[in-house]
Amino acid sequence: MHDDRRLIEGRLGRILDERIVPAIYPESVPLRTSIWVAPDEPVPVAEGLAAPRAPVESGARWGAPWGTSWLTVEGTVPAEWAGKTVEAIIDLGFDRNMTGFQCEGLVYRADGSPVKGLHPRNQWVRVASPAVGGEQVLLHVEAASNPIIPFFPPMGLGDKSTAGNEPQYRLGRMDLAIFDNEVWQLVQDLEVLGELMHEMPEEPARRYDIVRAIERALDAIDLQDVNATAAAARECLVDVLATPAAPSAHTISAVGHAHIDTAWLWPLRETVRKVARTTANMTALLADEPDFIYAMSQAAQYDFIKRHRPEVYERVEQAVSEGRFVPTGGMWVEADTNMPGSEAMARQFVHGKRFFLAEFDVENEEVWLPDTFGFAAGLPQIIKAAGSKWLLTQKIAWSQINQFPHHTFLWEGIDGTRIFTHFPPVDTYNCSMHGREIAHAARNFKEKGHASRSLAPTGWGDGGGGTTREMIAKAARMADLEGSPKVLWDSPSGFFAKAEAEYENPPVWVGELYLELHRGTLTSQAKTKQGNRRSEHLLREAELWAATAVVRKNFEYPYAALDRIWKAVLLNQFHDILPGSSIAWVHHEAEQTYAAVAEELTTIIERAQWVLGGERVGANVFNPTPHTWRSVPAGAAGAMDSGDPCSVVQRAGGGFVLDNGLLRVEVDVRGLVVSVFELEHQRETLPSGSAANLLQLHPDFPNSWDAWDVDLFYRNRVTDLTEAEFVAVDKDSTGAAVVRIGRSFGSSEVEQTLTLRAGTRELDIDTTVDWHETEKFLKLAFPLDIHADRYASETQFGHTFRPTHTNTSWEFAKFEACNHRFVHFAEPGWGVALVNDSTYGHDVTRTVRADGATTTMFRFSLLRAPRFPDPETDHGTHHFRHALLPGASIADAVRAGYRINLATSRPGVAEPVEPLFIIDNDAVVTSAVKLADDGSGDVVLRVYEAHGGRASALVTAGFGVAGFHTCDLLERPLRTDAAAVPDGAGVRLRLRPFQLVTLRFARSAEGG
Repeated sequence: MHDDRRLIEGRLGRILDERIVPAIYPESVPLRTSIWVAPDEPVPVAEGLAAPRAPVESGARWGAPWGTSWLTVEGTVPAEWAGKTVEAIIDLGFDRNMTGFQCEGLVYRADGSPVKGLHPRNQWVRVASPAVGGEQVLLHVEAASNPIIPFFPPMGLGDKSTAGNEPQYRLGRMDLAIFDNEVWQLVQDLEVLGELMHEMPEEPARRYDIVRAIERALDAIDLQDVNATAAAARECLVDVLATPAAPSAHTISAVGHAHIDTAWLWPLRETVRKVARTTANMTALLADEPDFIYAMSQAAQYDFIKRHRPEVYERVEQAVSEGRFVPTGGMWVEADTNMPGSEAMARQFVHGKRFFLAEFDVENEEVWLPDTFGFAAGLPQIIKAAGSKWLLTQKIAWSQINQFPHHTFLWEGIDGTRIFTHFPPVDTYNCSMHGREIAHAARNFKEKGHASRSLAPTGWGDGGGGTTREMIAKAARMADLEGSPKVLWDSPSGFFAKAEAEYENPPVWVGELYLELHRGTLTSQAKTKQGNRRSEHLLREAELWAATAVVRKNFEYPYAALDRIWKAVLLNQFHDILPGSSIAWVHHEAEQTYAAVAEELTTIIERAQWVLGGERVGANVFNPTPHTWRSVPAGAAGAMDSGDPCSVVQRAGGGFVLDNGLLRVEVDVRGLVVSVFELEHQRETLPSGSAANLLQLHPDFPNSWDAWDVDLFYRNRVTDLTEAEFVAVDKDSTGAAVVRIGRSFGSSEVEQTLTLRAGTRELDIDTTVDWHETEKFLKLAFPLDIHADRYASETQFGHTFRPTHTNTSWEFAKFEACNHRFVHFAEPGWGVALVNDSTYGHDVTRTVRADGATTTMFRFSLLRAPRFPDPETDHGTHHFRHALLPGASIADAVRAGYRINLATSRPGVAEPVEPLFIIDNDAVVTSAVKLADDGSGDVVLRVYEAHGGRASALVTAGFGVAGFHTCDLLERPLRTDAAAVPDGAGVRLRLRPFQLVTLRFARSAEGG
């Protein structure tokens, strides 16, 4: 029987490829084709339609990288084709294996109305069904010659300025053709049964029945006249296709889908067109297929076509109103979730859900993030606070070392919130309804015996394209077919409701969902990451000071500007932009966006501060941090304490000693820190004989996915950068002890400044790197004389703990991890914090010294130099700020993390400014102070418990309050919330560890 299957598979494959599939279009006539090449960027549709054309033939080369060409195809349906179905076949030079990663097109009628998109698996345009003969065909194609970005060798195709003008493609078939539906249906029959046969076990009678049915069908085909015998062949397959599935068969909810990366191997402007092409295709398919349901996430992509392709958006609106084109996910983009800060992660949901509510009156309860590179442990409560309750992702299936033990489970975050979560066992977010995929989903499903449902995102994705008519045909055959899981079209919420109802007690996974892959995305494209971090904190300041100025001085709150800027920042948090895994064009644009954002937000902040403080020069300094800083309250302006003086003296043996009465820091002649002595506890921070502030350089050539991955073997070789060109005291510094160090290595240079300031237990380290390396990894190392089996790493609205050891393969796999502003290591009674202003990746290892003591090594990841997809990744100048805090508690780490990111050096003002809110417990940290988005003038305060314990705090407003209520992230009232109750003139908060609460205050007539 084994040989029978192999023989029939070989026969079936050849006959399909060589005879049956070509017979789908048995007759054709050429179309006349003409072309106009847009001179630069894409032009409006009306301009492209009206532009003059020149004749062009099939086989002609066309399309410079990133260019746009407008093609017109014309022809007449032959009279003898009356009664037939006729389609135009338009092949732009497609490679079927590169769907979404090459040339694409959008077809328009003469009046400018969109028809459908073209891609390698979808080259047809229906002309008539049935034809009457003599119909005139006139179609226009907006053709994008997006280049295929090669993995190797690296090339300059990823940026328009370096891509050149060499044509990328040759026009293929441009014909009118008869479409033989009977033959097409036969292809679907045979492919479904052939794939099912291949996946079935060796012995079942069902497989034997399929083998014989296929054999009879192939015997019934006249290979010289497939079209005349296709119906007879199909008759041979009726019985095996009609046999129903077992009642216990696994059920797959197929969700029509096209995962479109908002940017990746193409720029944002091309994503606008990818979305237009795909949605035009999908709305056309919905009209033809009554059972089909299509879901699209990312509110930003809806906004793209609303603004740039309104004619396509009208079709989307209509399909949404019919309930078959489903907005899903409730986020602005499918963001990275490791690196965005607390407020940014919250605003992804605020702006995404608001868009869907405003445009379609749709509120998502599901979060749709199939391709995101792991999930931070703070996310569950953000999902819940946004009014959602379900999460879908697929990417964890890509983990290298450990197989995740569940497909359907409850995910518990740092505050105890649990979210019903599903990982599709089909193990792809681009399911094409192949039998091997469907069979794999059923076999792979880990909840057998407890649950019977899974989801399959179905359609060409990454570069778009969506579901095809072939996928729908296959799904119809597998709806109720013996030997196959049952397949039905469903919406994401429809699946989740059924899956949750059938699984009463799912298992629980606690903590981050760490992806054991793509660890390099925490470091690649440093300027994108720095721009994101800086923008997040500038937005915090802009909202804080603008709201304060409104309440205190009747300032005009910049609602529209803040909304627009937030959306720009959120857009660049997409999971191939912020992680640094896009082409150069994308990251150059991101850098420009961040520069513009910084300029506009700085202007908003300064105007608000000048309104609040009067004269532009004075002794009162603004404190944007959520804690009192040198006697200035949080969210206020006042005079700062200067602190005690610092000293710097020569060190015996060379180098310098810095002292401020709290820390004594020794820097040797190499510019390395060899001692950090914390005076209060008489405790040395560094192990004897070690050196901190040590730059280390590794080779970095991962097995694949250059910008995405670092593989552990990079540690096998390391170069310690210990040679210094100069180590000198900065004589110009005031109120601080400062040492400057210069080094060079390879083709790069680095200058560092070590600063010990008055009144702080912090050693500040500023590092400027002029980086011109290739395939290298730069780390900044701090050995610590501390014994800790875990450490705290800041994440959204709190921190998560990770082990410092590798007892298990799960711990071993986390050899590169993410932190936000701080990490903290502690023994009972004493700890060390390290904070940063813009880095995310880090690693932690432990060694044992000869005396038996444990050394913990912490290293910040500064720069990488991968060659794909951007051959010049990170070349240029970068500036980083870090600080080492010996004797620090978690509370100190939280404060210092905010301070290094928010302590700005703008000139002081003449008048002090009182804060809008006073919170009497430092564990309760302000995440946002702003005006309500609805324009009511209400003041919104968002806080969270930051230390990891229970906290009680009194919140007192510094303005007249007419009332308050707790609300969700969208600033809608919650029915009840025991976390916040009235207490005299204030609000008493009683918070669980890491709990976030949003309060909305109505102002009374007396105002501020």
